[in-house]
Amino acid sequence: MINVAIVEDDREIRQTLALIIDGTPGFSCKNTFEDCESAIETLPEIVPDVVLMDINLPGMTGIEGIRILKERLSHIDFIMLTIQEDDESIFDSLLAGATGYLTKDTPPADLLNAIREVYKGGSPMSTQIARKVVTSFKSDKKSPLTERETEILQRLCNGENYKVIADAIFVSGHTVRAHIKNIYEKLHVHSRAEAVKKAFKDKLI
Repeated sequence: MINVAIVEDDREIRQTLALIIDGTPGFSCKNTFEDCESAIETLPEIVPDVVLMDINLPGMTGIEGIRILKERLSHIDFIMLTIQEDDESIFDSLLAGATGYLTKDTPPADLLNAIREVYKGGSPMSTQIARKVVTSFKSDKKSPLTERETEILQRLCNGENYKVIADAIFVSGHTVRAHIKNIYEKLHVHSRAEAVKKAFKDKLI
């Protein structure tokens, strides 16, 4: 059973999401919140597996909320579910600790698949968001990464987990981890989100 919490200020959207999740075998809507402040107060008590988080909320933004909650509940995965598609929102969310990024027009079946994916260690993104991330890597500046490392970084940004990447490029999971370690060292970062933010900000690839 994947336990999910929702942080969304629109009552209709919040209730619809809860019904979709609760009505699907293998899923449970742990709780819903209309703002980050109440989520920050209650989430440490209910400890869901995945949280769907809006960005534009009354009071504290979803990005600020994730930043605070990840410090206290690092094992919970957060998926941004928002209408925001601008570069700043995307990369600030990833840097704050979001594991996935979806737009609100994501079909219910795709949303449920994304929750499953993040629960299994992936980083799902809407197609248009993934394209923005990959496109942002195009630059004339010389990258410190090898061609293989660049390909792996792009696949990470597409939401692929280690096993999917390993199968796609015909190497072992151990080799993928070694490449990712080299990527982090070369970019002077410590996580996937920081690597994406660094590559985007500095136009490294």
